[in-house]
Amino acid sequence: MIRLGLFGAVLLALTLGGLSLHTTGSGTVGTPEAKIALVVILCVSAAVYFLAVATTLQRPMAHKAVWIVLLFAAAIRLPLIVSPPFLSSDVFRYVWDGRVQAAGINPYRYIPNDPALAPLRDDAIYPHINRADYAPTIYPPAAQVVFALVGQVWSSVTGVKLAMVGFETLAVFCLMRLLALANLPAERVLIYAWNPLPIWAFAGNGHIDAAVVGFVSLALLLRTRHRDGWAGLALGLAALTKFLPAVIAPVLWRRGGGWRLATVAGATVIGLYALYSGVGWRVFGFLNSYGSEEGLNTGSGIWLLAGLSRIAPLPGFAASLYLAGLAVLLSALGIWFAFVRRPDGPLAICAAAGVMMAVLTFGISPHYPWYFAWLIVPCVLSPNPAILWLGTAPVLMYLDTYGDRFVWPSVIYVPALLLALARYYRPTPAPIEGTV
Repeated sequence: MIRLGLFGAVLLALTLGGLSLHTTGSGTVGTPEAKIALVVILCVSAAVYFLAVATTLQRPMAHKAVWIVLLFAAAIRLPLIVSPPFLSSDVFRYVWDGRVQAAGINPYRYIPNDPALAPLRDDAIYPHINRADYAPTIYPPAAQVVFALVGQVWSSVTGVKLAMVGFETLAVFCLMRLLALANLPAERVLIYAWNPLPIWAFAGNGHIDAAVVGFVSLALLLRTRHRDGWAGLALGLAALTKFLPAVIAPVLWRRGGGWRLATVAGATVIGLYALYSGVGWRVFGFLNSYGSEEGLNTGSGIWLLAGLSRIAPLPGFAASLYLAGLAVLLSALGIWFAFVRRPDGPLAICAAAGVMMAVLTFGISPHYPWYFAWLIVPCVLSPNPAILWLGTAPVLMYLDTYGDRFVWPSVIYVPALLLALARYYRPTPAPIEGTV
């Protein structure tokens, strides 16, 4: 327990050190040198975190150890919550969307700089909204409901951050219940609670992905308890917060309850979209254009294709072929988990969910760090080294790489791939001399 407390104290000190690098009033860290220093601090934090994880997994601890984990999890987040965001400006869009809804306006109807929204502008939020002059909101209806609720309670950056930490609290509660059901030590929740990637992404920058973490954790717990209808509701909310969680649907499928889960999830999706359907097809916001902006349609934003394009020019259909292959792979895995393997129990369900989540995230290879934070959720029960790395190492992506989508990201993706191969490749032992 003493060693665990030391690790927590070091992580807290490193967090405070990272905050001290921010230039007051700046929307970024402040200088390129400060950004490099911050990324170094985040890397050291990741190393300390891995040591803490190893200690938690290898050594039995007293029952009170979980309180050390929770105490430092809260202490590390607190200074980030009250500090201004400087690694992303997305949270300002969340506050804006909530403000628009509080005024009785559909958030998908106008872009922020539309004259119709001029009365809502101020000096604290509006100037910091990214893509304000051309992009309608991209966030799906469940996310918009969260923004609307926060806008009614406390329309501010701090209000959004507190809401995101609230979703993290939900996740921690669900994960601790799953650990109890699996007869595993409660202090293993450290695997999520002390990870520097979600700490900085959610408490520091208020990303809506925290809601994904909360809803996914809830869905896994409800599926384990065979509460299929409620699990479908949690899945629907997760999928309409950021779409990607739909990939775990096959893992949640259960004989005798799968159709109930699917029906409730589908009804949740339809109902949430109906809330904002007054704008017609514009309810999908900036989604289609975002794929183009991020290079998914050309392949320039996909790690593997970006690497292949350095060897030889790729045909125009390369991205479509790649994405179709990824869809086939995910479909095959989904069929395997839903109808063949049929995972049951918290360990098997989390392990299978981790595989689906990691394959999708690796396949689309986002270049925003917070897209990877949800991968840590299943690792609390099933700490797959490759997925644990993929859910932590993207702190490196906070470094400015001037649009590079292959060389620097390879520092993240190549080790993850090697760790996955090392885990699943089992060489056949050489026969003992004299045996048949």
